[in-house]
Amino acid sequence: MTDKIGKITFDLSHYPGEDLYCDGAVEDELLEIVKKYAEIEYAGIIEEKADWPILYHLSPLRENIVDWIPMEKNAKVLEIGSGCGAITGALSRKAGELTCVDLSKKRSMINAYRHAECENVTIHVGNFKDIEPDLPCDYDYIFLIGVFEYGQAYMGSDRPYHDFLNIIKKHIKENGRIIIAIENKLGLKYFAGCKEDHLGTYFSGIENYPAGGGVRTFSRNGLKKIFTECDVKNYHFYYPYPDYKFMTAVYSDEYLPKAGELSDNLRNFDRDRMELFEERAAFDGLVADGLFPVFSNSFLVVIGEDFPTKYAKFSNDRAPEYRIRTDILKDENKEWEVRKYPLGEEAKGHILGMGEAYKSLTERYRGGKVTFNECRIVDTEDEVYASFEFIKGTPLSEKMDACVEKQDEQGFLALLSEYMERIGYHEEAPVTDYDLIFSNILVDGEEWSIIDYEWTFGQSIPVKEQAFRAVYCYLLEDENRNRLNMDAAFDLLNITEEEAEAYREKEADFQKFVTGKAKSMAEMRELIGNRVYKPLKMLDKMQEEGNVNRVQIYEDRGNGFSEEESYFVKDAYISDEEVEIDITLDGNVQILRIDPSMTSCVVKVEELLFNNEEVPVKDKKIYYTNGKVLKPSSTAVFATTDPNLYIKVSDLNRKAENTLHAKLRVVKLPAEIAEDMAMSVKKLY
Repeated sequence: MTDKIGKITFDLSHYPGEDLYCDGAVEDELLEIVKKYAEIEYAGIIEEKADWPILYHLSPLRENIVDWIPMEKNAKVLEIGSGCGAITGALSRKAGELTCVDLSKKRSMINAYRHAECENVTIHVGNFKDIEPDLPCDYDYIFLIGVFEYGQAYMGSDRPYHDFLNIIKKHIKENGRIIIAIENKLGLKYFAGCKEDHLGTYFSGIENYPAGGGVRTFSRNGLKKIFTECDVKNYHFYYPYPDYKFMTAVYSDEYLPKAGELSDNLRNFDRDRMELFEERAAFDGLVADGLFPVFSNSFLVVIGEDFPTKYAKFSNDRAPEYRIRTDILKDENKEWEVRKYPLGEEAKGHILGMGEAYKSLTERYRGGKVTFNECRIVDTEDEVYASFEFIKGTPLSEKMDACVEKQDEQGFLALLSEYMERIGYHEEAPVTDYDLIFSNILVDGEEWSIIDYEWTFGQSIPVKEQAFRAVYCYLLEDENRNRLNMDAAFDLLNITEEEAEAYREKEADFQKFVTGKAKSMAEMRELIGNRVYKPLKMLDKMQEEGNVNRVQIYEDRGNGFSEEESYFVKDAYISDEEVEIDITLDGNVQILRIDPSMTSCVVKVEELLFNNEEVPVKDKKIYYTNGKVLKPSSTAVFATTDPNLYIKVSDLNRKAENTLHAKLRVVKLPAEIAEDMAMSVKKLY
């Protein structure tokens, strides 16, 4: 009952004679692929097929969930639910001996042919309950990646998840570890409109699975409750992001994400979804309130001793020679350290080059006002990595965000000017860190430290080009940053339209240089073609079709704007495009907001009087909008269904009782046309 597929030992001793579950024809297709093609060819096949099951089972990014885990070379490992072998290859490379268990013969054959050269792997086919009594009790690691939620199917008992865990515990050695990766039923993506991964229905986990079924995921507290009831005391939560399937980063309770880091959220590839709110902004709020561990999309739980690594980030959607992993860990002295590892032989040169980059950049900026975190290269027979000191500070991007939030244009420009002064030191030197974006600079008082100089080139690059790229990337990272008018920032750079276009083309070429020919996961999502429904836009459209000719007024008395205290101006529209309003406001109002329509539009201010005196609409400190102003006129384009006009009345001749008179021309536009017009207004970006 034991056979060989390549170098793999294939054990059918407990196979019941037929597969009790099957995904149909796609498994035959997968088997044909792994028999016919080498692993290096999978990427091209994935792009050609543009099919979710092919991506899911064959993507090398699936290995990220275990690749970062440090493991002794002689480790004895058990993988339960090995399926088509998405992580078997990674475990085989890391372990001394790997035992796989899976119920499906077809899937196990896919796994075996896929990893036919792995001579340290045995695959047992059959029901875990039948195989388990024959398994030894001295494993160093037991992996359940996307498996624990199927405990009911494995055990069929009254307390299947408890029984499953208790049985698994018997097979781990005293100092061994059990690794569980599982979806969080309260993951933010499910609130935002992703369907439940297993059932394909909206909000099933959030509603605690009202329709029943044999699959269960758990909240953080739900898992902790199971661990406590199974007498598991030593466990540690990690948080894969965006989720465990295609993880790009993993956080821990000792190293949680910071604001702005969780921006890659449209990552479900299997089904259509809704987008009920902006997940990036919601994550920022959860991070600020310390709630990220509760709403992380997935968990990775380590039962047993914790790992030194507290954070890992994968950059393996690149060309092979640039694929790396960045770890942040605590060494034996509990001191923080940053390490960058090559993800393959091809990338070793890239890692070694970081040591030379550190020396060259340190020499260029000697005597200047920036420093670089020290790099030490470790190059032994067993491993190659670059070690960096861990530097504390506030990202420059975060300081700039604070200026955007406060509409502090001068503060933003001051930071940009200081940035140009500091990075422009010895501009003529034949070495440049091309990736000096704001998020790669940590500020601590007067100290500006560069924490990532991976893309250092042996040539001089003008400081205005680097600054353009920094601002360009800054705006692309978060569209809300466009709330601050960036015209003055680009004026400061003194760049012509021709130069700006050339810099944008250079940036596109750089991205192709980094990624090679491979398509990004975002591009794969587009190829697969699942849709994203935006209910709020649907509601806006319904509202637009009903009555968009409404003017809403908000008054800020020092505590911000409140929807509850806003009001609509009756009969403000005297025609389909003409708005005329007269309102009174008391002396406590500091900022007045006028929403002239409920759809995308162009708004021209024809008359704006405060206490019968003209409001200086060209003074951006007094009058500003969330649209794009057609300078030097008072006309603005709004590529949003929520156009806002702001008047800072506290800077005007304010009285105990005040009057405001406004005449506006409001021309409604289709969203696509408004977006095109708004983009054309952008001066250089």
